[in-house]
Amino acid sequence: MKKWTCLLLVIAIFGKVSAQFTRGINLTNWFQVSNAKQIQFSKFTFKDFQQIKSLGCDVIRLPINLHAMTSGAPDYKLDPIFVGFLDSVVNWCETLQLHLIIDNHTFDPAANTPVTIGEPLTKIWHQMAKHYKDRSKYIYYEVLNEPHGISESTWGRIQQRVIDTIRLVDTIHTIIVGPANWNSYQSLKNLPHYTDNNLIYTFHFYDPFIFTHQGASWASLTDLRGVPYPYDAARMPSCPPSYKGSWIENELKFNYIKNGTDSAVKKLLDIAIEFKNSRNVKIYCGEFGVYNAFAPDSDRVYWYQVVREYLEQNNVPWTIWDYKGAFGIFEKGSNEMFEHDLNIPILNALGFNIPEQTELVIKPDSTEFFIYRDYIESGINESSYTGNNGAIDYYSQNKPNNDNYCIEWKVGEQYTSIGLDFVPNKDLSLLKDSMYALCFWVRGYGNNSYSFDVRFIDSKTGETDHPWRNRYTINSSMASWDGYWHKLYLPLKNFTEHGSWDNGWYNPEGKFDWRAIDRLEIVSEHMPGNGMMLWFDNIHITNRDTCNVLDTSRYIPPTSKIFVSNLSEFVIYPNPVTDRLYIKPTALQTGSLKITFSDLSGRIVAKKVIPVNSNSHAIELEISGMLKTGVYLMTIESKTQKTFGKIVVR
Repeated sequence: MKKWTCLLLVIAIFGKVSAQFTRGINLTNWFQVSNAKQIQFSKFTFKDFQQIKSLGCDVIRLPINLHAMTSGAPDYKLDPIFVGFLDSVVNWCETLQLHLIIDNHTFDPAANTPVTIGEPLTKIWHQMAKHYKDRSKYIYYEVLNEPHGISESTWGRIQQRVIDTIRLVDTIHTIIVGPANWNSYQSLKNLPHYTDNNLIYTFHFYDPFIFTHQGASWASLTDLRGVPYPYDAARMPSCPPSYKGSWIENELKFNYIKNGTDSAVKKLLDIAIEFKNSRNVKIYCGEFGVYNAFAPDSDRVYWYQVVREYLEQNNVPWTIWDYKGAFGIFEKGSNEMFEHDLNIPILNALGFNIPEQTELVIKPDSTEFFIYRDYIESGINESSYTGNNGAIDYYSQNKPNNDNYCIEWKVGEQYTSIGLDFVPNKDLSLLKDSMYALCFWVRGYGNNSYSFDVRFIDSKTGETDHPWRNRYTINSSMASWDGYWHKLYLPLKNFTEHGSWDNGWYNPEGKFDWRAIDRLEIVSEHMPGNGMMLWFDNIHITNRDTCNVLDTSRYIPPTSKIFVSNLSEFVIYPNPVTDRLYIKPTALQTGSLKITFSDLSGRIVAKKVIPVNSNSHAIELEISGMLKTGVYLMTIESKTQKTFGKIVVR
């Protein structure tokens, strides 16, 4: 009986998929990052997908910076970490019977789409199609988001190459194709007459543009605000001085009276609808929305309703831009929590179901919880700052202490940081009073004099308040930067107030509030990294100091090459050294050797002058009383030359 039940479930999910989706959302700012290891996978969970479906959605468009999810030219090999994350999303959608559009959102509005885009597109989509060819028909491939600055004829031919490439390995899944000029509905008619009968043609809609994008810096409309929809002469703003003589002034003064109307909006949508009817093809509006910075709220709601209803009257499926964010369906400035912060008028305008909303009440945490455990935990947003020469990898496989991954930080400039923002804020007052601690594993390699701060920052509650810091300074006396894992257990009550940076420095005033913790930061507060490497694993709040270091091996970054010595005239051993260092000349030496030890900042910390002769055997140096644990540059100056190399003292 169980066997037949499972078979029926498989048929239900994989064999009987509705002909096409109808309405949904773009799930943005998740896979739109510069490489796979910057994806904060826990930002959305299976529960989020359930909640999106409960709104009445049957499709999710997932924008992906797809080309950045590869090894790059020439092979463009898909990153396994990315594929694993996307497989999870595919599994969730198939389980919930949600359509999923895999949107190649490799998109830079400031750069034209190159005519050479065909090479990465064909190589990447061949791999994608090969990987997903046996998955359900809930999966769709969108070739490329908003190609622009490329001729329509060139783009049409490139898109045909991609279609043909996908069909070499996958004849089942629907491909979504779009026109040049930013997926403009005006350019649909210039697409080739593709013969593949399993395509959907997409377009985007953001008209009238001065209404939907007022305040948008990327659209050069930063100073524009208060444009109503529909046109209302009594509410029209004057033209900002910065736009005098531009198309924006012309639009405000002369054109918006006719462009800012329902009839004008519908007439533009009719261009896409006419394309659908004349070619007898399926079309879909992949993006539409209004930026919420300065658009009047009621006008924004009205525009959504006009556009949505007209699309549905003409059987045009759609996905709004976006879910969370400045175009999204949550209250502006809120925590964007599904149970508390949905924008009900927007949901009504979109014809979505209205979930019950409750007031958010932040209660004190009363038990231990994780902050990072292979992933940044759900309910925490990554808010790091790497600077110009730093890098953070949240999925490092370089000898993690626990499970599969650890955080790897190539420390950059001073004040760069790993930032972990609690959403909503945390009340840690009870845990602090109950003797809980911040516990984590840390490994370091580089400058033995390096130190960093771990700090909690509370939330700013008003104009007279500041975001106060409570910190713990970590240095090599607490965890040697020797390439080994070290456990740190930092009682919350032992953190000390540091002050606040709030457009200026404020000294501590005893106002830090454990009841309103905004974020946790690990910050290079005291000095730049200068090549310092740090790793972190299993960051959590606990009252049990019982966990042990699991990986007792040592990890030295390959780029350090610290065991490759340039001291070619000498054999130096052991390296690393604990007590005694032996220096054996490889050639006859007479006179004396001048030996200097410097730390990685170049500061000389020890000197020795040792006499030698042709019969000298290995020279013994007592290190334990001369050098502390760390990495040093060792220079040996003989009568004939000066040589150097690195040694590690443990």
